[in-house]
Amino acid sequence: MRTILIVIYLFFYFLLGLPVLGVEWIISRFNKPLADIQTLRIVQWGFRCILFISGVRLEVEGHEHVPEGEAVLYIGNHRGFFDVVATYTLCPSLTGYIAKSGIDRVPVLNLFMKRIYCLFLERDDVKQGLQVILQAISYVKSGISICIFPEGTRNKDREHPDALLPFKEGSFKIAQKTGCKIIPMAIHGSADILENHFPWVHKGTIRIRYGEPIIVSDLEKEQQKKLGAYCRDVIAEMLNEN
Repeated sequence: MRTILIVIYLFFYFLLGLPVLGVEWIISRFNKPLADIQTLRIVQWGFRCILFISGVRLEVEGHEHVPEGEAVLYIGNHRGFFDVVATYTLCPSLTGYIAKSGIDRVPVLNLFMKRIYCLFLERDDVKQGLQVILQAISYVKSGISICIFPEGTRNKDREHPDALLPFKEGSFKIAQKTGCKIIPMAIHGSADILENHFPWVHKGTIRIRYGEPIIVSDLEKEQQKKLGAYCRDVIAEMLNEN
């Protein structure tokens, strides 16, 4: 029943969202910051509705570590679709997510994602991947936070739900080139909502723990050289503690 309700909800959300996007586009011609923040809140409201319909309860710890008024790089472990839904509702300011290519070909959804500064990464295209990272660096410099799941793909290991795949070092260039803070997120329980029962949605609890900001310049040189591995260890420890 939850799955059917979500499909119906998404249909009407996107249907009614098209004219709303049109209005926001017009507003952006005169006041882009206002249009950006309004679009952010509209999408966050939509995600909160999905969580409610799905019967998902969020348990959040350490959100005070997320600084307000500055762009950051969010990084987290990736278990499923609800990682994005849950964490995006908690973003205090404009945040673009880096997603895999293919999603940008989904009608209407791609319009919403581009409007909130999401970027689409082709995993097997090194040149395109570099362009995405450069665009993300530009976004951060202009005050827009970026969120990426550095494993590069969803971890499908059901027997070890808190296991981590290796982190892709390239994504950390965003923090190294901008000097922005890295906010680690340890996410637990998201796969139990959808992926472990696909295509059916089950109610459950998603626990999100935000770690203390990681400042690249404060790390030792060896840690800076292997920043992805260092951040992976940080999140692994957070998951173990959780």
